[in-house]
Amino acid sequence: MASKLLRAVVLGPPGSGKGTVCERIARSFGLQHLSSGQFLRESLGGGGEVGVLAKQYLEQGLLVPDHVITRVMMTELEKRREQHWLLDGFPRTLGQAKALDKICELDLVISLNIPFETLKDRLSARWVHPASGRVYNMDFNPPHIQGVDDLTGEPLVQREDDKPEAVAARLRKYKDAAKPVIELYKSRGILHSFSGTETNKIWPYVYTLLSSKIPPVLSDEEN
Repeated sequence: MASKLLRAVVLGPPGSGKGTVCERIARSFGLQHLSSGQFLRESLGGGGEVGVLAKQYLEQGLLVPDHVITRVMMTELEKRREQHWLLDGFPRTLGQAKALDKICELDLVISLNIPFETLKDRLSARWVHPASGRVYNMDFNPPHIQGVDDLTGEPLVQREDDKPEAVAARLRKYKDAAKPVIELYKSRGILHSFSGTETNKIWPYVYTLLSSKIPPVLSDEEN
């Protein structure tokens, strides 16, 4: 039985369509979509202590470490104690999952299992607008004008770790870090895995699962 306030997480490797699934869940069920990437971008712009710390790592081309991301997310979640929410991009490691345990009990964890070749193709075709985090895919979600963000007209970039030669290592790294997190939630009986190569085919099953926990505000067909 879900608690009165639904606490959910979507896990999935880079390129799994996690952001799209989260947006649809948020729209269909009235949950707040909390993206770790978005909060990190906001903290970089905010000039606070954590943002300054994160910026130092990024400027050196390093990944922002666990403890910094955890501080960003804990601060944001503390502000939302009375809201339904859906986490996207957090927790990615066992350390982050244990930090999350200290402030809330999760009701539901969705894990997206997408074949390696599909992920590789999606990531290699992915371009982003750095300031907003908007993502385009040249195969199925291209910008109106090639190389340019639809809303601002600013140039798009391909992240270094989306370039074909970096993708395999990035996916391996994700898998190694995520495995104990997935095992933890599986052992608690709250993990639900969905496999496939197309988000539109996975979505109806995700919608049905969420509908059993919380009343939808939009029907499946309205998505």
